[in-house]
Amino acid sequence: MGQFNHKTALITGAASGIGKLMGKQLLQKGLETLVIWDINEQLLNTTTEELTQQGFKVVPYLVDIMDTNAVIAAAAKVKNEVGKVDILINNAGIIVGKSFAEHTHTDIQRTMSINCSALMHITKEFLPDMMASKSGHIVNIASAAGMASNPKMSVYVASKWGVIGWSDSLRLEMQQGSHGVNITTVTPYYINTGMFDGVKSNALLPILAPALAAEQIIRGIEKNKRFVRMPAIVYCLPFIKGILPASWFDLIVGKWLGVYKTMDEFKGRV
Repeated sequence: MGQFNHKTALITGAASGIGKLMGKQLLQKGLETLVIWDINEQLLNTTTEELTQQGFKVVPYLVDIMDTNAVIAAAAKVKNEVGKVDILINNAGIIVGKSFAEHTHTDIQRTMSINCSALMHITKEFLPDMMASKSGHIVNIASAAGMASNPKMSVYVASKWGVIGWSDSLRLEMQQGSHGVNITTVTPYYINTGMFDGVKSNALLPILAPALAAEQIIRGIEKNKRFVRMPAIVYCLPFIKGILPASWFDLIVGKWLGVYKTMDEFKGRV
């Protein structure tokens, strides 16, 4: 999908951070209608007003994607009030940022639901119309953490592993069935949006600038990419992990690159 004219996009978690940036960039590239879902009503209203004042068509919905019934109801409203969604970007996510032993059952359930299963429920609602029209694009925001284990991220990592496996399986199903629906799985390193405040990294693995990350994702949609991985070194991760013994991988990635220490001073978004 190289052109966004006369298209409608829906982005979850779009009231702030990278979701907002992706929405704005799509609108600037000619997107006709942007549907934004978010759980933060204040930010939802602020973002809608900001983009509307710039002359863009933005339709906001207050949705808790952890609630499957709410997702189904909101999806029905979108289809009734806006019409077919051409581009779906499953962006919303959370992180707890502590050792697994410190997680509560609620922490586990919320993380897995919002980061993983909610994406499936949302996609389930909008995919049939895309398949019927043999056109559409679904972008699933996973993480480089979904390809490599990391302390103080165990449940987050599990949720992103799930997204990667499901998203790429969905891609194969769409290809095998010639349904005309493109799937892009995004696996970025840390993005400096506030969600990962306190994270420390080094020059070899820089924390990503939000605007640049958003730009690469939008470019991935334009080029129908199967994967968008950033920075470039992340493209090597599956190969490196596949050929190295676990102890060597821990030494190189965990100790030398310092990945296993990145969460030591994690604070997260307040």
